[in-house]
Amino acid sequence: MTSPAGSPPSQDRFAAETERFRRELLAHCYRMVGSAHDAEDLVQETYLRAWRSYPTFEGRSSIRSWLYKIATNVCLTAVEPRRIRVLPSGLGGPYGGPDRIPDLIAPEHVSWLEPLPDEWITPPADDPAAVVIARESLRLALIATLQHLPARQRAILLLREVLAFTAPETAEILDTTTAAVKSGLQRARARLDDLAPQPAALLEPTDPHARALLDGYIAAFEKSDATLLEQILRTDATLEATPFRDWQAGRTRCIHLLATYVLGTPGDWRMLATTANAQPAAVIYHREPPGPHHAYGVVVLDTTPTGVSRVTALHDPTLVPLFGFPDILSACVSEVSGAPVRRRPVRRGWGSC
Repeated sequence: MTSPAGSPPSQDRFAAETERFRRELLAHCYRMVGSAHDAEDLVQETYLRAWRSYPTFEGRSSIRSWLYKIATNVCLTAVEPRRIRVLPSGLGGPYGGPDRIPDLIAPEHVSWLEPLPDEWITPPADDPAAVVIARESLRLALIATLQHLPARQRAILLLREVLAFTAPETAEILDTTTAAVKSGLQRARARLDDLAPQPAALLEPTDPHARALLDGYIAAFEKSDATLLEQILRTDATLEATPFRDWQAGRTRCIHLLATYVLGTPGDWRMLATTANAQPAAVIYHREPPGPHHAYGVVVLDTTPTGVSRVTALHDPTLVPLFGFPDILSACVSEVSGAPVRRRPVRRGWGSC
């Protein structure tokens, strides 16, 4: 594993031994920090530190656990001085007041959760050795809940429950004792139970019914047709959208808000299907006629056999390029709604083919 004394490490050997873990490390960093942008940076920092210390790696642990030790500590260092990332539902209960335009922007100090493009963590089809990442551990609601755990409890829970490291292995990764890991896991489980009930089973994005529900949501916006929303939203559906503080509970309130203040006229909105957090999703574009459609954000749906139970819209144009879509939607970018897509990354600012 180590280089001969005095010789530099082999970059090819380092890459051969470590690159296969990049996707799962990205998923781990994302679970820790709740931001795709930050997770990408933290994985880069992990590999930089690993490269620097590779000559001293002595193989006392597996290279995978060694990388997780570096990545977890990089995340803990990054998380400590930052505010946790939340969704509007993490700021309080649903809005129940009189009807009004949704103009209450959350305070500037609020940091919003970000979705994770599935493309980033899906292994290539031709790589039989790739690790299949536990998709249910990336659901957006779970990631939001995890952010409310103390950082070290969050790390313990993820290492033990998601990544299946043993208690002694987790203690080695976190430079602590096995007893501390066991007590930390108990506290994390109890806190998680207090924060959120057991999540409902969601449909996979490839499920035909899930794709039909996404199609219906996209069509409702592109046609400015609120009646389509009645067909796909459950009666207990919730709607939240950053950067607004308030969120809605119940299909009636959700549809009233969207129909009155959001849908606009046919053609104002365009949405292109994708997947995020192992859920059906779409990148959002909006235009002020007669101009082009500009990147607006990403929407993620919780789809169940009985309809859409949660709509989470993240109004942040910088999220769109993460999914491989351009900032400005030109005529050459077309999509069949409801079909998850794969794209090579595009450069920000591309407005033409």
